[in-house]
This record gives sequence, structure tokens and C-alpha cells, in this order.
Amino acid sequence: MQARKNKEQGSSTQVVGALLSKLRANAKLTQRALAERLCVHEETIASIEQGRRSLLPDMADQLDRILDSGGVLAVAASKAAESGKFPVRAREFMQFEAEAIAISSYDTVVVPGLLQTEAYARAVFETAVPAVSELEIERRVEVRMARQSLLHRENPVTASFILPEAVLMSRLGGPTVRRDQVLHLRQCADLPGVSIQVLELGCECHAGLSGPFVLLETPDHQHLAYTEAQRTSSLFFNPEDVSALAQKYGSLRTQALTVQQTKNLLSQLAGEI
Repeated sequence: MQARKNKEQGSSTQVVGALLSKLRANAKLTQRALAERLCVHEETIASIEQGRRSLLPDMADQLDRILDSGGVLAVAASKAAESGKFPVRAREFMQFEAEAIAISSYDTVVVPGLLQTEAYARAVFETAVPAVSELEIERRVEVRMARQSLLHRENPVTASFILPEAVLMSRLGGPTVRRDQVLHLRQCADLPGVSIQVLELGCECHAGLSGPFVLLETPDHQHLAYTEAQRTSSLFFNPEDVSALAQKYGSLRTQALTVQQTKNLLSQLAGEI
């Protein structure tokens, strides 16, 4: 069943990509020219046309206006999204994440997904409200664990993570899950290209009060940002939006413990649990 859904999603993405390619050709625009009109990188257009990347609804609306296609792409993108196993923006984010050369992640409630143990991830998904089935929990855990291969690539990604000390104090999943998660964080802190920093409980103010976010840099040096909230998510390509979050992240790095201080804290906590 899941394999069939994945195949259908891939097919839908390819159909949307082929449709975009045809509409662009009819408008006598090259991929580069269309990318410039859309204020994105040429590789983004190429990836969508080749079916390697989903077409987001917001971008589909802009393309319909540029190509004067009467809303065709918006409808096609919407139908393709309905066949996916994740919300379209989350799915698009994971595609960018898998190819990223740099990641900066700030979380507020749980350990960042790329750093979670399998047991911790399962505990997170078991708290879902409304509740989901055991089969769905296992599927989500499997996807989360697969995403972590990013941190073990032959050419290491540059990955920075910031999380509040309160997250380390949480007993989510029980004492064994907590202990193993802290030990795992300490091990991840020594991975090539990875840095982890903790915002102390005693921190009187910091730049992350508006919520969690992730910054990504793609292989063609496109910068984007991703945020999640209750039942919604957003992917930002606009340089002004990305810059605002990048400034927040820069401030958070100066307000958090240093990388070495964080390693020392994780070692201390692991010994105390």
C-alpha cells in the first residue's frame, strides 16, 4: 500500500514537472529566464521539471501568473499534494534537507529530529493528539531515522543545532529513553561538521522566543528557511524573510553555551542520570 502511494506521488510530481516544462517552452522562456522572473535559482526550476522536487502551491500561483496559464499549475500542484504522505511544504523541506550543504536548526520543545534516538522519536509520535495507529507511528519513526543519514555522509554537512536546557530535563519516554538520548547527543556532538549548543535555564533573554526554525543552504548556495507550528508549516525563499531568521540564529549562537561547554554539560548530565 505504502509503496503504491510513493509511486503515485512520484508519478504526480513528474506530471507536474512535465506540465511546467511545456508551459515554459510555450512562453518561450529558458529555465534561467523563468528562474530570474521567479527570483529563485535555475536549479530549482530544473528540479521541479525533472520531477525531483515538488511544486509548492505558492510558487505554482506565481508561475501561473508569469506564464499566463490560467491556474493550471495551481490545480496540478494541489492534486499532487493530496497524494503525498506528508504536507506539501514538509515534503518539500525534506527534499531540500537531504541535499543541503549547511543546516542551522533551533528547536524549543523537543530534541531536533536529526538528533533523536529511535526510542525518543517513538515517544514523540506516541504523544500525538489525535492519536495515530501503531503502524503510522512506526512509519514516522522509520522516515525520521532515514533522514539522519544526512549527518553521516562521506562529505559531511555543516550542521548547527541549538536547543534549550529544559529539553534535556524533559522525562519524555521515561528515564531510560532520556539517558540514551543525552548520550546520543554527546556522541553526535563529536561528528564531523556537527555543532550542538544549549541555551541555559538561567538565560534571562534570548532571540528565539518566537518559536523554532531551520535554515538551509542548498548545493547551488540558495538559502531558505522552514518553520512549523500547530497544524501548519511554512517554507521561505524570500531573502528578507531568510535574513531575519538568520539574524535570530546568529544572536542565539552568542547567547547559548559554547560548543565545548555544551559537550561538558552533556557529559555531566549523562553521568548524573
